[in-house]
Amino acid sequence: MKTAQTQAEIIVAGHICLDAIPTFEGHTGDLNSLLVPGKLVNVGKVILSTGGCVANTGLALHRLGIPTRLMGKVGADQFGESILDILRQQDEALANGMIVDPDSETSYSIVISPPGIDRIFFHNPGANDTFQASDIRFKQLRGARYLHFGYPPLMQRMYTHHGSEMAALLERVKATGLTTSLDLAQPDPETASGKIDWPRWLTTVLPHVDIFLPSFDEILYMLKRPQFEANRQDCLNPNKLAYLADKLLEMGAAIVVFKLGDKGLYLKSTPDMVRLEAIGAGQPADLKAWQGITAYTPCFKCNVVGTTGAGDCTIAGFLAAISKDLPPKDVMTYAVAVGGFNVESADATSGIPSWDIVKTRIQKGWEKQSPAFQV
Repeated sequence: MKTAQTQAEIIVAGHICLDAIPTFEGHTGDLNSLLVPGKLVNVGKVILSTGGCVANTGLALHRLGIPTRLMGKVGADQFGESILDILRQQDEALANGMIVDPDSETSYSIVISPPGIDRIFFHNPGANDTFQASDIRFKQLRGARYLHFGYPPLMQRMYTHHGSEMAALLERVKATGLTTSLDLAQPDPETASGKIDWPRWLTTVLPHVDIFLPSFDEILYMLKRPQFEANRQDCLNPNKLAYLADKLLEMGAAIVVFKLGDKGLYLKSTPDMVRLEAIGAGQPADLKAWQGITAYTPCFKCNVVGTTGAGDCTIAGFLAAISKDLPPKDVMTYAVAVGGFNVESADATSGIPSWDIVKTRIQKGWEKQSPAFQV
């Protein structure tokens, strides 16, 4: 068992849950034949794993060798202890920063995924819905350079009241001198999260976000929902990407990065040097190299086994690379490289190697896919 360094470089906070995944060994056929009232279905062994940004991005950073502290919130129950045990199996110290709330229940998902059938998730948000700014242990931020927060659309207090709680949390983090990073999650249109005024939420929150790393689909849903529902592919071009990124920069973010799935990664940064200089402890040494740039990189060619956590691991690669003060082009390359290692394994983080292994594979000529467009 590794021993994590006491001093964290990156804090990862936000959503975490326990995933229970029946293996459905030996089953074939459609889901309707399995979900019959009164029927007993032998589903074989169950796999228990952690899910959510804190586990996926946090453990990926840890596996890359970046000193990392996790700040997810769980209940004082068996599911919560299971999450802590899984974290301790990676490193005893990884559970130390976790928030255990005796008045909350741990978030969990039951993942129904028989062979050949699209997954169905039965999810309880649990303690994630009670996460608030006061849950952050600000003394534990001392000495860190970045705080990355993930999945506020799945955390009730973080998305209600036009994002005021999310903004308050990030504002306090910024006041300590840290660089802030934010990831989203796709809102469910049928839930309260899917129906809020997301442009207003973004206007409230983004002035306190230095590095904003949503997926293209999430932003298209939030800012251009009619186009999202009509034809996503028509929007996946450099002109519309630039338009959406500019909107987010105008709302206050310093650097905007769109995860484009298997199409790669797109970046646009503010030309405002004063805003870049306010990034904080994670500010690149050559700040002018990040001023007003547009960049794009396709993914690496991979043997895709699964895509669970691919976006989270891509973010881990981005944060690890920028923390090493690499130039923008290299940061983008390492981000999609770590995402590439992720998709070559079935789960979210077990395929993530050390930084040196990622570096060696890139240097040996790991081939990228053809670009989806030019910028």
